[in-house]
Amino acid sequence: MSTLTPVYGESTSARGEQNVTYPPQDPYGQQPAPYGQQPSGPYQQQPYGQYPQPGYPYGPGMNPASQDTGMAVGALVCSLIGLFLCGGTLSIVGVILGHIARAKAKRGEAGGEGMALAALIIGYFAIALIIIGIGVFVAFGIATHWRFR
Repeated sequence: MSTLTPVYGESTSARGEQNVTYPPQDPYGQQPAPYGQQPSGPYQQQPYGQYPQPGYPYGPGMNPASQDTGMAVGALVCSLIGLFLCGGTLSIVGVILGHIARAKAKRGEAGGEGMALAALIIGYFAIALIIIGIGVFVAFGIATHWRFR
């Protein structure tokens, strides 16, 4: 019989046999938390009286509404009002705001690039209608020698 020194978890019986005891194992292969510590990870037990936070435990997701779209909205509103109500003069403001908003969106400083593009298209369309209207008025005036009776 060989004499072995007992290792952690081993004990020697009176007859010299070694009884080996192992720490309890989790059936899923996870080690228990040492010294009474709470398990870590996304699904840890909440302290008494507290409810878990809503959402997924994997961290923050993307929130597309968090970017500032105010200038793009303002450009679109100005372009639409200029198209339908103000004879197109407010569309000039919409075009200017649309260019600024689209440049900010391309740089990543703000959102609403599509809205800014829509404001530019509507604004330029309203400005084109103004120019065509003025051209028709001038052509009609020249043709009638400015006599509108």
